[in-house]
Amino acid sequence: MSVLDALKGVLKIALIHDGLARGLREASKALDRRQAHMCVLNEGCEEDAYKKLVIALCSEHKIPLIKVPDGKMLGEWVGLCVLDREGNPRKVVNCSCVVLRDWGEESQERSVLLNYFQSEQ
Repeated sequence: MSVLDALKGVLKIALIHDGLARGLREASKALDRRQAHMCVLNEGCEEDAYKKLVIALCSEHKIPLIKVPDGKMLGEWVGLCVLDREGNPRKVVNCSCVVLRDWGEESQERSVLLNYFQSEQ
C-alpha cells in the first residue's frame, strides 16, 4: 500500500468522525492550537505565502506534513464534492490544505502513515 493510498483511507475515516480542518483558516487555527496530528498540503497551490505559512506552522510545532500533487484529488478525498446517484464525484472543489485533528479509529492505513512519518525523521 502506497502512502497516498493510506492517506486517502485515513482522510475518509477522519471525515466520517469529523476530524478534518479544511482550508487555510481552519487549518491554521488547528495547527496553531497544536490540535493537529498531521497536515496535507497541495503542491499545486499557486499562492506562495499560503504554502510558507502552512510549512512554517508545521515545522514550528513539529507536525508531520505530506504534500500531494493535485488539489482536485485532495478535495475529493476530504468531501469537497457532490456525489451523483452512482456515487461518482461531481463538481469537485480544489483543496489546498487539510489538517487531521482526529484519526477516527485504528486502521491499517493509519499504521502505514505513522511508519512513514517515523522513517522520514
